[in-house]
Amino acid sequence: MTTPPTPQAPQAPQAPQAPYQQAAPQQQAYQQPQGFYNSPIPMRPATLGDAIASEWTKIRSVRSTMWTLGVMTALLLVIGVLTAVAVAASDSDMGDTPVLSLGFFGVLLGTICVITLGVMTIASEYGTGMIRTTLTACPSRGRVLGAKALVFFLLTFVITTVMTSVVALIQTSVLDAAAPSGEEWLRATVGVGLYIATLGLLALAVGALIRHSAGAITVMIGVVLLPLVLAIFMFSDSLRTLQEKLLEYSIPNQLSIFYDNSVSSSGGSSGWDPLWILLGVTAVAMGGAYLAMNQRDV
Repeated sequence: MTTPPTPQAPQAPQAPQAPYQQAAPQQQAYQQPQGFYNSPIPMRPATLGDAIASEWTKIRSVRSTMWTLGVMTALLLVIGVLTAVAVAASDSDMGDTPVLSLGFFGVLLGTICVITLGVMTIASEYGTGMIRTTLTACPSRGRVLGAKALVFFLLTFVITTVMTSVVALIQTSVLDAAAPSGEEWLRATVGVGLYIATLGLLALAVGALIRHSAGAITVMIGVVLLPLVLAIFMFSDSLRTLQEKLLEYSIPNQLSIFYDNSVSSSGGSSGWDPLWILLGVTAVAMGGAYLAMNQRDV
């Protein structure tokens, strides 16, 4: 006896498949290699303006800047005012000594603060490893070095010039002396500000070359003080010429020329000569720092 066939349930009609062209984008999206991300934020290379803005943010947001520049400001103001008060209380005649030269002592001590900040502006990033992030954001090392130099120079120049001008006004009023000439004012304020800011740039270049904060600061303090100390202890007549040269080109003597009160009797430099000499030395050091940053790894 033959079994009749079992009736099958009617199948639901299948939905028509989408065309291949419509499914292709989804398949292509899944086949993209991992690690690729299309950011909705537009990307562009870092410019010099971006580097300057970054360096300004860094230099004004760290505590070392506030401490070093704060101590420098206090030294310039306190020592300058106390010197003027002491001279006025002694009732001594200053003779041919310029009134503005009383600000020399505070500026000389303030150079230590500027040197420290100049070195730390770049050497501290090598110590913490932050330089890797900086060079990743801005791969052009010359642009990074230029931005650091520009921000540091302008900041130091403005603060030094403003403080030396304030101290000069206070000293002139306390001693009730005749107003200095325009040339004397210019060299004792703007000239000193340019010289101190350039000395800080030299420290920044040394920091880029050595890449170690303590070592670079030690080298710069030696550059400032060692020639003068060596000259003081040269008693032999055979070393007289070398002694005079060390005294003449030492940083303290070059700085005192801006106040018309040189400690050297040779009279080699005068007027704005110290600034041109330091600018030449700093340009060579900055060139060496640029080459070193380009050739070395971080």
